[in-house]
Amino acid sequence: MTSDSETTVETATRWVVDPAHSSVEFAVKHMVIATVRGRFTQFDVKLEADEEHPERSQVVAAISAASIDTRNPDRDAHLRSADFFDAEQHPELRFVSRYIEPAGENRGRIVGDLTIRGVTREVALDTAFTGRAKSPWGQEVAGFSAETTINRKDFGLTWNRSLETGGVLVADEIRISIEIEAIRQQG
Repeated sequence: MTSDSETTVETATRWVVDPAHSSVEFAVKHMVIATVRGRFTQFDVKLEADEEHPERSQVVAAISAASIDTRNPDRDAHLRSADFFDAEQHPELRFVSRYIEPAGENRGRIVGDLTIRGVTREVALDTAFTGRAKSPWGQEVAGFSAETTINRKDFGLTWNRSLETGGVLVADEIRISIEIEAIRQQG
């Protein structure tokens, strides 16, 4: 008889992200009135998917903090600084799933540990499996979408400025959107 972990390894399919066809993006309110969007340009996601038992699947994502891009070099430099991500001391944002809950056809909830700036908190990603196809190069690919909202202060991202008119420069709530095209690994 095999243990659960041996079963997972035997029946799991390994997938890796195709960064050219994937994105990790965020949105935050600025000065209470506008939404600023940004993305991370360097990330790696590995997925071990157990199609027979999706709850046994595993997701591990690593995102380069220095790869933040909001289309404003000065703002990006500030976000990399110790006021925000402190990318020099904490070069990686990391997510490791704990468990996956099926939530209907092609939908799920991935619950795991998100680490930003050395602080780890549990987060839940609402996910959707968006399909499977064969690329022109013969690779099997699959698509996934995920969304969540976090409070940046929970991760030590507390820098802000008060506005004369009330409110603050940067909202606490951050919406995260992820689009993944993954390539099935052989063997």
